[in-house]
Amino acid sequence: MKQIDLRSDTVTKPSAAMLEAMIKAVVGDDVYGEDPTINKLETLAAKMLGKENAIFTTSGTQSNLLALLVHCERGDEYIVGQQAHTYRYEGGGGAVFGSIQPQPLDLEADGTLSLEKVSQFIKPDNFHFARTALLCLENTQAGKALPLEYFSEAKKLARDKGLMLHLDGARVFNAAVKLKVDVKEITNYFDTISFCLSKGLGAPVGSVLCGSKDQIKKARRWRKVLGGGMRQAGILAAAGIFALSNNIQRLKDDHDNALALANGLAKIEGITIDVDMVQTNIFFADIKADMGSLCKFLKEKKIIIDKSNHLRIVTHLDISKKDIEETISAFRKYFL
Repeated sequence: MKQIDLRSDTVTKPSAAMLEAMIKAVVGDDVYGEDPTINKLETLAAKMLGKENAIFTTSGTQSNLLALLVHCERGDEYIVGQQAHTYRYEGGGGAVFGSIQPQPLDLEADGTLSLEKVSQFIKPDNFHFARTALLCLENTQAGKALPLEYFSEAKKLARDKGLMLHLDGARVFNAAVKLKVDVKEITNYFDTISFCLSKGLGAPVGSVLCGSKDQIKKARRWRKVLGGGMRQAGILAAAGIFALSNNIQRLKDDHDNALALANGLAKIEGITIDVDMVQTNIFFADIKADMGSLCKFLKEKKIIIDKSNHLRIVTHLDISKKDIEETISAFRKYFL
């Protein structure tokens, strides 16, 4: 019986076609710059996102850390959302490895950072303070696609205040599909962008950092320092190329499945979901139940969820319409 795993879109398995592409990958030593498949992935990613260059990394955490190290020096700070991945979920890497101070701010309901608040928290040019060097945004943020008009305002503020602008775009292709735009309409506003191949795009490993030639040159040095220099990793890059070539437009299926699941669960007494906030493949549900008991019940039916009462549910390419129906049915049986 198939397992329905709704914890994250990082749990996807490579398709047969993706595995075939990986098997056939031509490889070389990437630390020497000689892996043709990695070089092809980096060229493709840079072109798609409208940047000069790109670097293949092991993870989104590494890719975002490289961006922080590229833009900030020791004693600098970056402004970031309180719930943003680059602040909350990456082990404090900027502080640990770069002596970079985070300045977290509360996010707005739509996933943006209030630019008025950002402006207030930019430190004066005074040796008493850390130098504010970078503004980090995230898109999607908790499943919400940030509005396009916001990016122009954010870039203007960053330029007026002498800040660089980085996007944690782990799921930026989800945002582009939701907004029905080419991804460059989002990424062109940013100096650097990190995006994940191993989430909704379905590759088993890897993220990519895109930026200028000089920025990526600096990032490549830092990647080596962090132990991220991979050798014949074209096998992994081949999966990324397949993902970028085949798995972007199908993200709409994940969005549709998330909305269908949210609508179905919201009709069950004991589950509260703001269906109007379901935009992409991630949504949240408040559950009035013993989560340990619920998780055990669902696991017996091969359905896996997180144990938090403020439940995060994520759809992905391994979740079908039939899986959505089975999940709604299982929740109904539990709450009867």
